[in-house]
Amino acid sequence: MPAIFFCVLLSHSACSQVVMQEEFQIMFYNVENLFDTDNDPLTGDDEFTPQGERRWSKKRYSTHLQQTAKVIQAVGEWSTPALVGLCEVENDTVLTHLIRYTSLRSQNYRYCITHGNDPRGINNALLYQRDQFQYIGHEAKRIYFTEKNRRSRDILHVWGRIITGDTLDVFVCHFPSRSSGEKETELARMDAATRLCQLCDSLFDIRKTPCLVAMGDFNDYPTDKSIQKILQSSDPKRRLLNLFADEKSLNFDGSYKYQGEWGQLDQMMVSTEWAARLIKGSNRIVNLPFLFTDDKSTPGQRPRKTFNGFKYEAGFSDHLPIGAKFKTITE
Repeated sequence: MPAIFFCVLLSHSACSQVVMQEEFQIMFYNVENLFDTDNDPLTGDDEFTPQGERRWSKKRYSTHLQQTAKVIQAVGEWSTPALVGLCEVENDTVLTHLIRYTSLRSQNYRYCITHGNDPRGINNALLYQRDQFQYIGHEAKRIYFTEKNRRSRDILHVWGRIITGDTLDVFVCHFPSRSSGEKETELARMDAATRLCQLCDSLFDIRKTPCLVAMGDFNDYPTDKSIQKILQSSDPKRRLLNLFADEKSLNFDGSYKYQGEWGQLDQMMVSTEWAARLIKGSNRIVNLPFLFTDDKSTPGQRPRKTFNGFKYEAGFSDHLPIGAKFKTITE
């Protein structure tokens, strides 16, 4: 359980002051194709059906749910994270099954999810624990692309109150992939970065010192143009800090392995107000041993995936989760 410290000054048998400190843990995880087994005629999910190329049976679906829950609980250590950002989840059904029919069922999670605009039918979502995050609202924010007919996952914006009474704004992102080539798809990620900047700026207009978190699979590395665009606001007070940009300070080589090289596609960026609450050294790539398997194509290990190509591995994901802990203090 989070550490709780009370300092009580008593006067006339009354408590005149209470100081409370808690850890507020946030994680993000690309769960790699968390589809149900039903065919949605409006999306390209055919391969993830019992008759599809992946032979996506109820047993395989159930295994993926259980494996995802296992990771979330392992990240939380003594207690599960207050907030869990997810990408590559198909729909409400998947999330309902995840929080009700796995080991997470006792963790009091609720969820928000985007709906639509990705050709394959995958979405972004946020799990939140109601005793740590008092939900106020959420919206799916469409990305406006320069390239005609381009479609991708909406950005999920969720806001709620934490124990201090502060409003915490959370953006969950999954920027366009590099599947057609890094340079060929760079403009799409720049468009996504522009949209995220607009959304963050609007919050700085509304709240003087916002507590803001933008996390996700950005499909770009910390030094790439799209990430630098998000971080380089002309107003220093509006700049975000990338908690996963400094390779030397991180506990592992990366969250994603491509052609034998580790890189940091999964990142968490925070406002200066929220960065001040970061517990030093708590921002980490989750590299628990059970998440890995031997890499037969290159030296070392790689994430143990659900599928390696079309070979079913019954693993977890092709990405490693990331997480960070923050202090919430009331006085």
